[in-house]
Amino acid sequence: MATAKKTAKKAGATVKVTWVRSAHKRTADQQATLVGLGLRKLHQSRELEDTPSVRGMIAKVAHLVQVG
Repeated sequence: MATAKKTAKKAGATVKVTWVRSAHKRTADQQATLVGLGLRKLHQSRELEDTPSVRGMIAKVAHLVQVG
């Protein structure tokens, strides 16, 4: 009798991202990544799901955001 693996994510796993440094004179893909994270203005914060894709986006602009 085979057992099924549990693939459910942790309920409520989020990460708070705050935009702290300007994106002026940054590459277009870094600016687009900030928009993709839902950050529109400097010093704006967002609570996002803690997924590998969001973590990758944060890593791309880690020098512009604060995670906490």
